[in-house]
Amino acid sequence: MANPWAGEVALTLDGERRVLKLTLGALAELESDLDPGTLVDLVERFESGAFSTRDVLALIVAGLRGGGWQGTATDLLAAEIEGGPLGAARVAAQLLAVAFMAPDEA
Repeated sequence: MANPWAGEVALTLDGERRVLKLTLGALAELESDLDPGTLVDLVERFESGAFSTRDVLALIVAGLRGGGWQGTATDLLAAEIEGGPLGAARVAAQLLAVAFMAPDEA
């Protein structure tokens, strides 16, 4: 079960429920993969609705890896994400939100 107080979000991937979390290591990996910009730029894109599918994929991969998954972005190309692209975008936005929320805001 995902614990938003711990910065966790749940995602069903290929029928298996997974817990995603943006750990410091996952955030560093995510930031090195961002093109263009920084984590602040990524947050701004999500807040304005100007995010890309690449942004969503990068966040999902970082969150899965922070949750212990050993896969890569390539592994997700053929994966079934519950809710499809819209579900993935929702999970990515939630993941960003809980990663940078104070515990009393979660």
